[in-house]
Amino acid sequence: MALRGKSALVTGSTSGIGLGIARALAAEGADVMLNGFGEAAAIAGLREEIGRRSGVRVGYAGANVSKPAEIREMIAHTVTELGGCDILVNNAGVQHTAPIEQFPDDEWDRILAINLSGAFHAIKAVAPWMKRRGWGRIINVASVHGLVASGEKAAYVAAKHGLVGLTKVAAIELAADGITCNAICPGWVLTTLVQRQIDARAEREHRDVSDVSQDLLAEKQPLRRFTNPEQIGALVVFLCSDAAATMTGAPFSVDGGWAAQ
Repeated sequence: MALRGKSALVTGSTSGIGLGIARALAAEGADVMLNGFGEAAAIAGLREEIGRRSGVRVGYAGANVSKPAEIREMIAHTVTELGGCDILVNNAGVQHTAPIEQFPDDEWDRILAINLSGAFHAIKAVAPWMKRRGWGRIINVASVHGLVASGEKAAYVAAKHGLVGLTKVAAIELAADGITCNAICPGWVLTTLVQRQIDARAEREHRDVSDVSQDLLAEKQPLRRFTNPEQIGALVVFLCSDAAATMTGAPFSVDGGWAAQ
């Protein structure tokens, strides 16, 4: 329970990668503030399950991370309810694909607001509190698309490249205050959403799900295996540990060799 006594806010944590991160932090003793969309009963169930399993406090803030005022309120709520916000994981993100000349203006604005500006406003709001404590860990869940590009993903790639840049700036500015800031850059992570996409493609093409999965991986990842949310959570825990105390401003690829090509 290396993080006992610490408190963490994980955006976009009611499902997928964010939920895996929240569970991993709670398993190490950190109190956790969940954030994201979902049915109230399902979110209550998650809070109860994580709290019972790990013996920590688990709160929930329903802030829309595209709204700066709501982000500030969420940080304040975390500090009030959990006694602080020692760890901030900016994980919330959305996607839309289309060629640049067909890319909807509102989708560009939405993706930049959530995937990039949301992280900026959260860091801006939490930094003063972390400085007062003299300790903090900020982890931005970027993407392999923060390092390389793919077609028809202009907004997502721009936002994730920007998030890696923001990580480096925050790391430099906060280094003297005992605060580190790093980025995690996953490739294909097998979440429920990705599995649904695979299942739909297999049904559409009348093919076996395992064959579709391998084709998807082979397009980009030399190591033809999915990462799972628990593995991303384990990396977050490591970056919060004393072993990573001097690691800051770095993008960590978890992409099966995608960006190495």
